[in-house]
Amino acid sequence: MSRIGELPIEIPEKVNVTVDGFAVTVEGPGGKLQKTFNRDVNIEVSEGVLKVAPRNNSRPARAMHGTTRSIISSMVEGVTGGFSKQLEINGVGYRASVQGRTLNLNLGFSHQINYTIPEGITVTVTANTNLKVEGADKHMVGQVTADIKRFSPVEPYKGKGVRIVGEYVRRKEGKKTA
Repeated sequence: MSRIGELPIEIPEKVNVTVDGFAVTVEGPGGKLQKTFNRDVNIEVSEGVLKVAPRNNSRPARAMHGTTRSIISSMVEGVTGGFSKQLEINGVGYRASVQGRTLNLNLGFSHQINYTIPEGITVTVTANTNLKVEGADKHMVGQVTADIKRFSPVEPYKGKGVRIVGEYVRRKEGKKTA
């Protein structure tokens, strides 16, 4: 049995959780999230508490028990407080700007990179080199952050590129001349 899966999820007063078969909809001040889960797990809401239990003792049911509980817990947290990640751009001439639903990145290439921001995600740019990705869906915030980082990962010699704030990048020593 999953120790995480056994924990009940407290539903705040501002949040409305609806379970329709295997589809869970969570509505709150931060938005609305919907996800369909595996049929090996039972999901029940009663008296402001959501409980997840495996349908049987099979290996897939036990594997999805804790995973389902964690995802639903993240959905509830996302519609109440939201999630955010911060990125930092390092390099001469490297900058970012937002125009509508498009993120424009100058990352040392001969062309500008235009990234379309998905619905439900907000990207704000401060000082041309600091980005903040915010949204209610934890997976989407992480995916957008990874997509932006993939355009120019940090190189180990000079440290140029896009990094997540707080991320450690191992630096290498440059070529030595005699």
